[in-house]
Amino acid sequence: MTAPATAAGSWRLGDREVNRLGFGAMRLTGTRPFSYGEPRDRATSIAVLRRAVELGVNHLDTASFYFSRLRSANELINAALAPYDDDLVIVTKVGPDRDKHGEWAQRWARPGELRGQVEENLRQLGRDHLDVVNLRAQGPDPLTDHLGALVELREAGLLRHIGISNVNAEQLAEARSVTDIVCVQNRHGVGTGTSDADTVLASCAEHGIAFVPFFAIAGDARETGVTSEPDAVLAIAAERGATPAQVRLAWTLGLGPHVLAIPGTGTLAHLEENVAAATIRLDADEMRRLSAS
Repeated sequence: MTAPATAAGSWRLGDREVNRLGFGAMRLTGTRPFSYGEPRDRATSIAVLRRAVELGVNHLDTASFYFSRLRSANELINAALAPYDDDLVIVTKVGPDRDKHGEWAQRWARPGELRGQVEENLRQLGRDHLDVVNLRAQGPDPLTDHLGALVELREAGLLRHIGISNVNAEQLAEARSVTDIVCVQNRHGVGTGTSDADTVLASCAEHGIAFVPFFAIAGDARETGVTSEPDAVLAIAAERGATPAQVRLAWTLGLGPHVLAIPGTGTLAHLEENVAAATIRLDADEMRRLSAS
């Protein structure tokens, strides 16, 4: 029986083939990301991860700074999935930092501090190397020194591939001048995105780089608290007999074969719903209507 997540096709992420419908682990830790809201039930979060893999998900996005008062995304992944299948690709992030109380540091990690963040991900996941490490940028600052530090860690065998996150077009060009970049993880979704999102998306396609949008389902709701959907999303959902979240994911996957979706959830029902979006193919008019929202 074919796993549902394979319906969206696949993309080569570094030296590994992944299904384009993946999973983001951030929301496993609590009812709202990071230290806000009530912690998720641990057994349910573990069940979600195991079910995701059963459904064909083989690309997980996580970070050592994804934790709430009682839950750590990396620890949950370790408990649910170790020993890991050979075809499972786990992507982590470095740059931001939180103290042991969950408070955000006032600065990003310096280049020399990235090794500690990489090693923390390794410890939590129970691995001897990381498949992909994304450097999350803090604003428009240059990335060269930080990427240089990650290149050294790659040469030391602690990671295999490097990506970048929260970047503009100039930073992407800078990063490519330093090392091979396998993915770009930026905010992008129906009704939201960076000012040069289309430029970054096109540059990734040109150079064979995976583009991995975050908050593709949530849009701006996490920051604004506004949960209403654009009219186009609601209309197409009704026409398709789909949910708004499925329409958003179908639009994301319709942006190009190099685009990978990483919807996150803490419930089995929403997981099944999200993975089912892999089968939806929007036509050109539907894509246009959603892009104009």
